[in-house]
Amino acid sequence: MHHMSAIQCQEQSYHDIVSDLLTQLMPYPRTVRPRPGRFAPGPDTPLVSGPGADSIAAANAVRGLLAELPWPASDPATSRGVFHVDLDAALNAEGYRLLIEPDVVRIQAGGPAGAYYAAQTIRQLLPADAWRTAPLPGAAAWTIPCAEIEDAPVLAWRGAHLDVARHFFPKPVLLRFIDMLASYKLNRLHLHLTDDQGWRIESQRHPALHEIGSYRAGTQIGKDRESNDHVPHGGYYTLDDLAEINAYAARRMITVVPEVEVPGHARAFLAALPGLAAAPGARELTVATRWGIFPHIMAPLPATMDVLADVFGELLSAVPASFVHIGGDECVLTDWEADPRITERRKRLGLDTMEDLHAYLLRQVADLLAERFGARAIVWDEGFTSTAGGTGLRPDTVVMTWHGMEVARRAAEAGYDVIATPESPTYFDWGQAEDDREPLSIRGVTTAQDVGAFRPVPSDWPAAAAERLLGTQFQLWSEYIPDSRMLDYKTHPRAGVFADVAWSGQPAPWTAPDSEAAEGNSRPPLLSRVEADLGRLAAAGVEFRPLDGPHPWQRSRLG
Repeated sequence: MHHMSAIQCQEQSYHDIVSDLLTQLMPYPRTVRPRPGRFAPGPDTPLVSGPGADSIAAANAVRGLLAELPWPASDPATSRGVFHVDLDAALNAEGYRLLIEPDVVRIQAGGPAGAYYAAQTIRQLLPADAWRTAPLPGAAAWTIPCAEIEDAPVLAWRGAHLDVARHFFPKPVLLRFIDMLASYKLNRLHLHLTDDQGWRIESQRHPALHEIGSYRAGTQIGKDRESNDHVPHGGYYTLDDLAEINAYAARRMITVVPEVEVPGHARAFLAALPGLAAAPGARELTVATRWGIFPHIMAPLPATMDVLADVFGELLSAVPASFVHIGGDECVLTDWEADPRITERRKRLGLDTMEDLHAYLLRQVADLLAERFGARAIVWDEGFTSTAGGTGLRPDTVVMTWHGMEVARRAAEAGYDVIATPESPTYFDWGQAEDDREPLSIRGVTTAQDVGAFRPVPSDWPAAAAERLLGTQFQLWSEYIPDSRMLDYKTHPRAGVFADVAWSGQPAPWTAPDSEAAEGNSRPPLLSRVEADLGRLAAAGVEFRPLDGPHPWQRSRLG
């Protein structure tokens, strides 16, 4: 007798998904009303736009996505109809109405982003083979179910953070990651470009940054901080690479948010430019080969600000970002206390503590970004908590709150805009299950169900604080994500679940009906939608974590 393995059963379930794809959308739209019939699109289905340049831009966003799909040859006998794209100024810029009828698909959107998201919804209504890069031989023509869909996100900031400093991910991996974010209607890519273990930005003004700071002599093995593989690791993005990545993301309605860590997490920066270190001679200034928090820190002096101005000028010429993350987290101030130049500067500025000087430096950098580049600074929440109520921060600084939703509320009530990034459940470098087979992770467990239970807009916040919540994002720190295969594993299926929560602003049920939904507007349970999503990911070649645990080759080999 032949017994199917768990893996075979898992794969079979991908092809045994219920036929009604209207129940499998991720994130789920606000309202979905099935209608009779099916629409048969194909590679030659015409797409027309309403009048005006804005409608044409929206139609081009739809055309760009649909043109990339691996359409099977259409059947002239059944292929008919047209895509029609138009704008409706009454809609949210990311909102859309999608009317699918047997002879026409009408997209009305608030702007190009809304039209693009309508196209992503259409893509999810196609078979999973729409996620392949070429049509399969003899594939049948595709059809989509007729329906009326109305949709718009609750949160404006729906993102993902990717650490390319601890482990470098080559440009094609980033572009593929961007495609994944776009498929889930996520709209921010926070790139953590600098840290103790690597500097990933070309600098023509200060070439030592990428010549020295972009690689390390080896990497810590497992959790043993004294062990090392002695294999050089590195890489960096040229300014042209960054401009290309930014343009690629923009066409997919994604805003790139670059991060340069100031003043801590700076060993790679200081290895390249040792003259800018606090307490000169106190530390070995090399790119870190271990994980953890280090006391190496930039000196908060004019020479450092001059170099940072150069670096931000180069970076923002490639990525003209309206938000720039400047770190501010996990700063050890010992070397500031030990440096007479810094003590003198603190006193001259009339500041009582080195924590006050830390806040002053973050404000200096935020002022630089605002006045010279028209960008708003974002800080990790230590920039807010290290001084009483964020005293000293520039008022338009955004606080990214990784220490939990209570810190987020305090920052919002203090008048700062906030992005919710609580470690649990938005840190996807954590493990996905309490399971000995799980690959090594930095700590903790965050299951897909945990992500689905996340409430990014807490119901007990005062209205004034809730208005300060820009949105949320998930984090992928890469100490234990050495390559694209592990990146896939750590990202999925949690990313799709997160997108559902971020889009709606509220938790989603795993297996039960949605008790919080309005009458007639219930989101189907997550489990069946995740299973459908895994079918799409499998077609795309994404190496996700199966719901019943890792494949043998995905399991941990290190303790």
